[in-house]
Amino acid sequence: MEVGRAWAPPPFWAGGPAPGQTYVPGGPGPAAGVLPFARTLSPMVTGTSVLGVKFDGGVIIAADMMGSYGSLARFRSISRLLKVNDTTMLGASGDYADFQYLKQIIDQMVIDEELLGDGHSYSPKAIHSWLTRVMYNRRSKINPLWNTVVIGGYYNGESFLGYVDMLGVAYEAPTLATGYGAYLAQPLMREVLEKKSSLTKEEARDLIERCMKILYYRDARSFNRYEVAIATEKGVEVEGPLTLEANWDIAHLVSGFE
Repeated sequence: MEVGRAWAPPPFWAGGPAPGQTYVPGGPGPAAGVLPFARTLSPMVTGTSVLGVKFDGGVIIAADMMGSYGSLARFRSISRLLKVNDTTMLGASGDYADFQYLKQIIDQMVIDEELLGDGHSYSPKAIHSWLTRVMYNRRSKINPLWNTVVIGGYYNGESFLGYVDMLGVAYEAPTLATGYGAYLAQPLMREVLEKKSSLTKEEARDLIERCMKILYYRDARSFNRYEVAIATEKGVEVEGPLTLEANWDIAHLVSGFE
């Protein structure tokens, strides 16, 4: 009688990856070169604060033109403001690539709306409401758009200023600030509105310029080149690039941060 071959037990990790390789549950093996889905865990090129203020007859928002690659001041002439249409505008801080993605989608939405030719256009409230759904939807998929967006506009005789962050948190307010500006600029803007509930266009612009200057002094990710968008009954106008006049004469007196 012929002696049979010795029976070998099945491998403990049958069909699994070799040490150091990636395992995809239920998917093709690592030999196919398929890796797991990736998510943005930290933004690459980012923008800092966006400021917004309501005034009598309109809204003004502002953002600098710096794109920071980590702590490197990599790009110094990028626009973080978007004119959606003649009634609506927005500004975004956070990941610049995600802002570009949102910009492409909104631009196409506006084109599709204009092609209908029904005389209607997206209002500031409509864009704000749409962004709350988009941000919350992406957050629920554990793949958020890493932006905080300020939406402003003037529609049907009413000023609008709204906020949406990467989690879908949204609200409206007479003054708004994102990023580092929420700590430095927002208290200054609120203080002014507590003393005078309604500002003129010139007063609102002076306030925004003062806050942008303070952020340039205090925020290491800010820059002195910035843009301003103003929405009134005449439409939306984006101005810039503008340059802040800074004075560093007393900088040598600052100590304690070495």
